[in-house]
Amino acid sequence: MKNIIPVILLMACTACSQPDSLKNTTNNKKFTAEGEIAQIVTTAKDTDLRLSNTGEVVFKKSKQALETENSIFVNPNNTFQSFIGIGGAITDASAEVFAKLSKEKQEELLNAYYSKEGIAYSLMRTSIHACDFSKGNFTYIKEGDKELKTFSIDIDKKYRLPMIHRAIKKAGGSILFYASPWSPPAFMKDNNNMLNGGKLLPEYYDSWAMYYAKFIKAYEKEGIPVWGITIQNEPMATQRWESCIYTAEEERDFLKNHLGPTLEKEGLGNKNIVIWDHNRDLITHRANTIMDDPDAAKYAWGTGFHWYETWRKGEPMFNNLQKIQEAYPDKKLLFTEGCNEAFDPAKYQYWPNAERYGHSMINDFNYGTVGWTDWNILLDETGGPNHVNNLCFAPIHADTRTDSLIYTPSYYYIGHFSKFVRPGAKRVSTVSSISFLESTSFINENGKMISVVMNKSEQNIKYKLYIGSNIAAEIEIPARAIQSIIY
Repeated sequence: MKNIIPVILLMACTACSQPDSLKNTTNNKKFTAEGEIAQIVTTAKDTDLRLSNTGEVVFKKSKQALETENSIFVNPNNTFQSFIGIGGAITDASAEVFAKLSKEKQEELLNAYYSKEGIAYSLMRTSIHACDFSKGNFTYIKEGDKELKTFSIDIDKKYRLPMIHRAIKKAGGSILFYASPWSPPAFMKDNNNMLNGGKLLPEYYDSWAMYYAKFIKAYEKEGIPVWGITIQNEPMATQRWESCIYTAEEERDFLKNHLGPTLEKEGLGNKNIVIWDHNRDLITHRANTIMDDPDAAKYAWGTGFHWYETWRKGEPMFNNLQKIQEAYPDKKLLFTEGCNEAFDPAKYQYWPNAERYGHSMINDFNYGTVGWTDWNILLDETGGPNHVNNLCFAPIHADTRTDSLIYTPSYYYIGHFSKFVRPGAKRVSTVSSISFLESTSFINENGKMISVVMNKSEQNIKYKLYIGSNIAAEIEIPARAIQSIIY
């Protein structure tokens, strides 16, 4: 497959902004789509279609949908949460692989992710010191320095910060940026080890809270505005890599009594704090415990989540997101990490990997999520580097032996959302009449609407896209394909 990023119609980019409430709102504007021409962009399995312009359709008056028809119904008068962005993580691994590429390939990678000609990422995550996708274990202080007198992010200045700066510049000069810790320094934990779980010792709660403040200030001194932080990556997982366990009550009390007050005292009270940062399966218990405590909830912007509950071979727990939205409509939902595990170079073009992205993104958004963050944006031909051999896929891999980039189908599936749905957009009511067509819709601030439709069946499917009650366009989607319809 040729590594070509097609140049196709791009909606105007708007600046990242704080989202409104997730509560449903009804527009007073009367929407009509009759005579409107819609552009169709398609990616499909066993074809050359990759974010390709596949024609136009015209919306016309239509009779009521029949049971024999395949239909998707969009009601622009009912809108929901405001969208803050889509992006991925620049880890140490991504930055170190990036540094090995030629200048030409580096520029290609940045254009692929962050430019308008690429898929226009608008959100970015990184780790606070080391994670598994680092070459080794490190912190920003000397071991035992409770007072944080030796705090320095100099280690990030070799690879990570230069790549972040270039990515932000390519994205137009600003991007929503947040960070997550995988573990406190070893001396602050009860197992005296950054790896293999363990817990933060109570005598270091204030010191660790100050560590976040110092990180934010250090990155902002380097010219990188920090939108927010998550409290702990995967706080219920004892991993062989950097990890730290918090019960729901422990995370609540750390936020309420230490992290929240410390950031306020340090003049960082405007930074957004995201709780949980783990899978959908246990998310409701964590949200209930923290959000039901007003003194803790006042510091929490919302709840972050991952998709790895599916390791049990079950279905993603999307309904749990809905329960949180219903219970705490003024708090937000943010997808903070997902990747396809068990790296195998023979599966670079494995289509179900991409469909996992499409399925998750459509449903996460339909259940109230305001932003979506992939894991590593770039890994090498081994699925790393990773200092504990926890190798996985990225949407783009670099073969550092040949100075080449490998675009997986996941890259294009993500692009069907990130390229066209821009920060500030609002989700629009969208319902499918058939289970094998999944769909979501957004309206951008410039008035352009985007409907994303995914077909996981083995058949080409003809369907009608209804806007309101009696205006529709007839569209065909290939087997195992995703489409963005722009109108």
